[in-house]
Amino acid sequence: MITKLLIAGLLMALCVTVHAIGLTGAFRWIHRSPVLADPRFWPATWLLIRIAGWLILLHLIEISLWALLYGWRQAMPDLHAAFYFSAVTYTTTGYGDLVLPEAWRLVGGIEALTGILMCGWSTGFFFAVVNRMYHSRDTETTKN
Repeated sequence: MITKLLIAGLLMALCVTVHAIGLTGAFRWIHRSPVLADPRFWPATWLLIRIAGWLILLHLIEISLWALLYGWRQAMPDLHAAFYFSAVTYTTTGYGDLVLPEAWRLVGGIEALTGILMCGWSTGFFFAVVNRMYHSRDTETTKN
């Protein structure tokens, strides 16, 4: 059991790393974007749609990492089931139609905790972008 928990800890660290790399890249991309100060509706909306898509891609990569672990260690019957289980666990949907073998159940809990943290981090990132848009526009309005 200790080995499985160590593997889960390493996978959690890998998910944090994936998220950090992805958000750092997004911060750099957004920082250079002239849309932040653009008062029009569609440019800002399009930026938020692209950010949402990027965040979902990061989460799908992280879900895939967990699924590959379950598939590799035969904790799920096949890779399709592993991806499905990982998605409902990471997002804490938890339908309960698939469950891990008893020896793997704590690992599933760690995946759910990791998913909560990564989703919270994404929410904070999204909030930071919207806040930056608001302040950039406020600064532009004050200049004029």
